[in-house]
Amino acid sequence: MMKETLLNLLKQQVVVDTRSAWIYIGTLAEVQADCLLLTDVDVHDSGETSTPKERYLLDSSKSGIKANRRSVYVNLEYVVSVSLLAEVIKF
Repeated sequence: MMKETLLNLLKQQVVVDTRSAWIYIGTLAEVQADCLLLTDVDVHDSGETSTPKERYLLDSSKSGIKANRRSVYVNLEYVVSVSLLAEVIKF
C-alpha cells in the first residue's frame, strides 16, 4: 500500500523522516520494493547539530535544498514518514 501511495510523489521534492536522527530532503526518483531512491539530496544528521529538525526543514523549504549527495537509497524499513517539501508548514 505504501509503495503505491509513494508513486504519486515521483519527481517531486520530498522529506523522508526516519527512525533515527537522519532526515533526507531530495527529489523522489524511484520507489522500489524495499527502498526509495532520492536524487539531489540533502542528507542531514539532526543529532549532530543544535538546530531542531523542524527548524532545519523550515529553512530548507524557504531557501531550497542544499544537496550534499547526487543520489541516496533509503531503506523503507527505517522510514517513518514521507511528505512533500512544499507541505512543510511555515510557522
